Amino acid sequence: MSDTVSHGRDTSRQTATVATGGTGARRRALWIAAALAVAAAAGAAAAWQAGLSSADAGPGGGAPGPLATATAAVTRQDIASTTPVTATLGYAGTCTVAGQGGGTLTQLPSPGQVISQGQVLYQTDNGTPVVLLYGSVPAWRTLDEGVTGADVSQLNHDLVQLGDATSAGIAALGWDYFSWETKTGVEKLQSTLGVSGPSGSLPLGQLVFEPAALRITQVTGSLGGPASGPVLTATSDQHVVTISLDAAQQQEIKSGNKVTVTLPDGTTTPGVVSAVGTVATAPDSPDGSGPSGSGSTATIPVTVTLTDPGAAGSLDQAPVTVNITTANARNALVVPVGALLAQATGGYAVEVVRAGNSRRLVPVTVGLFDDSDGLVQVTGALTPGQRVVVPAT
Repeated sequence: MSDTVSHGRDTSRQTATVATGGTGARRRALWIAAALAVAAAAGAAAAWQAGLSSADAGPGGGAPGPLATATAAVTRQDIASTTPVTATLGYAGTCTVAGQGGGTLTQLPSPGQVISQGQVLYQTDNGTPVVLLYGSVPAWRTLDEGVTGADVSQLNHDLVQLGDATSAGIAALGWDYFSWETKTGVEKLQSTLGVSGPSGSLPLGQLVFEPAALRITQVTGSLGGPASGPVLTATSDQHVVTISLDAAQQQEIKSGNKVTVTLPDGTTTPGVVSAVGTVATAPDSPDGSGPSGSGSTATIPVTVTLTDPGAAGSLDQAPVTVNITTANARNALVVPVGALLAQATGGYAVEVVRAGNSRRLVPVTVGLFDDSDGLVQVTGALTPGQRVVVPAT
């Protein structure tokens, strides 16, 4: 029975282009679970057909009573085949902020604090601020009037975005040139940050360029300590979901696939697969000596971006479940998986309840399985609204 059921699910999956690659242990477990559901439904139908009743069993035992059954409606609806996988919700990226200007640390941020463009990361000496600006080129020199380069272009764009300079004024003199317009903008920024006697220049160590806002994860420097070397570590402030996917399932998932993420409190939020790794890695052995031996499962990294970035609140390193949509069928005939009955001659049927509670078996061809909702697409002589027999819950 289980062999027949597994083969049937496998065939339908291939038809639906859901499992085009190797079959992982998790997928096989889903097939077995479905086989058990089919077996339960088949047992219920057989018991009904045999006309068994609980009255046939004597007080001391004897023939068992029938399995309890119920009915469910045949529906016509959209159905999606989904792959549920475990994952971890956290924050994207990681970086270390190192002090470059010397001096003494006199103010530090707190873990969990988010620092954005134009805000102070930390302070040195007599309240000198170290400011965060956006850019991909790291700070590597003093920025002062007359210098040119990509780092100056970053600074000019930041000043315009912060409202400390105008786009027209900067563009007239050159985006990559530290002009008098740039100097005036830096002076305005320094005044906003509380610098007394703003100089209009930014010595090395008073500026940090990072591509986006930083969420502080750990403060490695200490008040009164040197403002050189690692001061803090941080991530971006954007949530991402990371999946270590069984490499055998790689072909089931592609960038752009829509997903639903179930959060630790049971709520769900939509997302999209933003990256699928191409290099599989095996887990390390327990003693840390390298990849574990036979029986270990190679995985590939998959990244999911939340459609609503604020849906996860401040959760970090939280376990979540991701349901990945791998195939869709629109306006399909759908029945519960438990309605399927494996036939001795192969294939499947469902038991339709007719007027007067008479019943008949209707052969069906199965299509997509929605494992998350326990539904299956079928093709056969069925119409929406008909009732089919399912195991009672």
